[in-house]
This record gives sequence, C-alpha cells and structure tokens, in this order.
Amino acid sequence: MTNPRPTGTSSHNLTRRSLLLAGLAAGGALAGAGSAQASPFDPGWSGGVDPGGAEEVAGFRQLRAAGDPNFHPVRFALPAPTGRKALGTTAVHLVDRARVDPSMPSGQRELMVSFWYPAGMGATAPFAKYMPARTAVEIDAVWTGEDGLALPAGSFDFGNTVTHARADVPMQPLRHPVILFSPGYQTSRFVNTAQVEDLASRGYVVVTIDHSHETPVEFPGGRFLPGTAQDPPRPSDIREAVDTRTADARFVLDQLERIADGENPDADGKQLPDGFADGLDVRKIGMFGFALGGYATGNAMLADERILAGADLDGTLQDDRLKGPLGDVAEHGLDRPFLLFGSAETQRTEPGKDYYDKSWAAFWAAQRGGRLNLTLTRSKQKAFTDYQFIFSQLFHAIYGEDPIVTSVIKALVGSAKPARSVLAQREYLAAYFDLTLRRRPALLLRGDSPKFPEVRFVR
Repeated sequence: MTNPRPTGTSSHNLTRRSLLLAGLAAGGALAGAGSAQASPFDPGWSGGVDPGGAEEVAGFRQLRAAGDPNFHPVRFALPAPTGRKALGTTAVHLVDRARVDPSMPSGQRELMVSFWYPAGMGATAPFAKYMPARTAVEIDAVWTGEDGLALPAGSFDFGNTVTHARADVPMQPLRHPVILFSPGYQTSRFVNTAQVEDLASRGYVVVTIDHSHETPVEFPGGRFLPGTAQDPPRPSDIREAVDTRTADARFVLDQLERIADGENPDADGKQLPDGFADGLDVRKIGMFGFALGGYATGNAMLADERILAGADLDGTLQDDRLKGPLGDVAEHGLDRPFLLFGSAETQRTEPGKDYYDKSWAAFWAAQRGGRLNLTLTRSKQKAFTDYQFIFSQLFHAIYGEDPIVTSVIKALVGSAKPARSVLAQREYLAAYFDLTLRRRPALLLRGDSPKFPEVRFVR
C-alpha cells in the first residue's frame, strides 16, 4: 500500500515548493529517461538531452526531504493481474559449467532467474516481496542519489512492497507455454513485474533473467553483484552485452528442458515447487525484453530456433541508436514472428520522421516471419517498466497533489495515464503470445482498436 498523501500547507511543503520553483527558474539539462546519459539503469538507446521536461526534472532533483517528519518510505501497489489464475514465484540459482568466470565462487558463469507461474488450487504461502533486500537498497540508491532524483535514501521501499504471487507454491498441474524475459541494460529482472505477473495469470510460465556483471543480481546467502559501472556504454559494451545475454538465454532454455525431464538444476540443491516437471511446455517458448532486452530477444531468436516468437519493448536493434552498427537480427530478420512495440519518442521506421531508427527500418524490411509495429502514444521508454506506476505513486505520496508533480512524471515516463498504459501493454503482449504460441486468433492485433486509443499500428 502507498503512504497517505500529505495535506495542508506545512512549512515543509512550502519549502519543497520553493525549492522546486527555484530549480525550474534556474533550468538546467538532464538527459532523457531513455538515453544513455540518464540514470545508470537502462539507457536503451544512445540519445541526447531530453528536449521536453528537462527543466521540470532538474528542478525536482533539488528537492530535499531529509529530516521532514512527513516523509516516509513508499511501498508500491502493483496493478492486479487481469488473468484468472492464482500466482506463484520462485527464484533459482543456475551455474553454466560451459562458461568460465573466475570472479564467481564456482569459477563458472552464474545466473539468478525467477519463475512466475500459475499456482495450484488452494496454494497458501506468504506473498513474495518485490525485490530481495540488497537489490532493493541498490536500486533505490540509483534513483535517490545525487546522480538520480536527489530524493532521500529509502524513498523507494522496494524491499517491503509485495507482489501478487505466493512464494514457492506448487504449479498448476497443466502444461504451460514458457516465456523468457530479459530486462533493460543494467536493469533488474524485477522492474517489469507487472507485465510478468499478468502473463502468468493468463497461463504462462515466465522466466525472468538477471545478467550477472551487467544487471544487479543477488544470490542466495546475500552475495550481491552490483552490475557494470560503465555509463554511458560504448557500442562495444552493448554488443558484448547482447552476445552474453544470448548465451544466457540459450543456457536457460537448456535448463528448462532439464526441468521438464525431471531434473533439478538449482546450484544449491533448492527443491523446485511441486508440479514443475509436468508444468512446462518446452515446445511452446517465447521471449520478450525491454530496451536492450528487446535487442537481446531478437538476437537470441536468431541463434536459437527453440524460441518461436519474440517481442521488443522499445529497444533499438543496433549497438548505438545514432551511429550503429546494425545488429545481426536487424540485418537478417527472422523466420518467426516478432513484435516491435515502441514509445512515442523512439524507434520509427520511416526515414525523415522524428526518432527514426535505422535498425527498426532494416529489421522491418528483412523480416520474413510475422511482424507487427506498435506505438504506445504519449509515452517515454520507461513507461514499458513498472516505473510507469511507481513514479506516480511515489511523487504523489510524498508531494501530494502539487500540479508540478504531473510535469515531473511526464518528463520521466510520459503523459499517458499509468493505469491505461499498463493495461494496454498487458493486453497487447497477451494477445500477441496467445496468437503466436497458442494459435488463438486475436482481433486486437488486426488494427487500431477503439478499446485502446493509446496504441497505434505503425505498419
């Protein structure tokens, strides 16, 4: 639940307002929420200074609430899943013995993944927390530090926020299609939980992956890797990350087959929840990713035919959005379905239009399988993550209904209403995977729909 919103005109609120107005008057420049010069989490593409909202964010960063008795950490309310199935989740520690990594205790590549799945009837257990404790602290620090929004440490109470999934409960005894998820550059696997939970509530098993040494990851026992500090990334860093993520995805696919054969690949011997061996349909596998995760999804499909369908949420398909070079998937396309789902300010396929992205245009021309290109209007890149609703809940909980908050949220994720944005993303992702993995016709994918005017068919 969120904290009560402050009311009245206390001296603290007046101080906040005056600091914000002073910051607005002073102006300043802050890189866009989707650019490589923004926060260390998820540049997605190498853009420049955000032409809209820079002054609002620059002013907001001057706010200080330290010592304010009205300030409390904010727990977030995740949107309820729209499917009918109860949810379970479990974390699994995997070791890839085919890849050497001297920095790991095992001397080999290690990953943490989470399974989100339909739970069996009557499953009872505590609801899982949104993030492990150390991960929560680290990600809060990114947003609250001097290089972030300069909010007090602990503003984002990710560690005490709860999900809709119960921890380690049995899986529903049916075979479920499987979908892999790869997060944005340097971004935790947990910050797309709203999308992941919804797919699981509709009968999918979703496997989210933290890519060690790039994304922050916490292992059993509290061992923590903060991820890469390279910011902004060089094109060579992006290419290396995509290749590593591709190898990670293929390794996870191998482990899914082991689980389906009755094996337990957890490196620490943790028992998998009941029903896993019979609950995975490894003949029906999809994948999607946010930003760099979308690029990695296409690349993984190019390398591994086990992935039957993929979706890219606002990720360029080249190593640098402005300079290239094109990724292999952009050059060669795929023989299986792929969805391009972009924000209002990135990844256009028409030359000469604003936000033209050569990699999306090249992919569109080379794609041999099914293809869709959608735009989420009035949105920025991070609208495709949980920050779509997190920022709204946080700023309103701390700063009340001051109208300047609307400008700040617009500068970070766009002006789309959070509830509508989340619902639209959920409906189109579900319709897409229902069509490509379950062969269920989807009227929603045939053209612009009056039910979702915020989504436009680009092609």
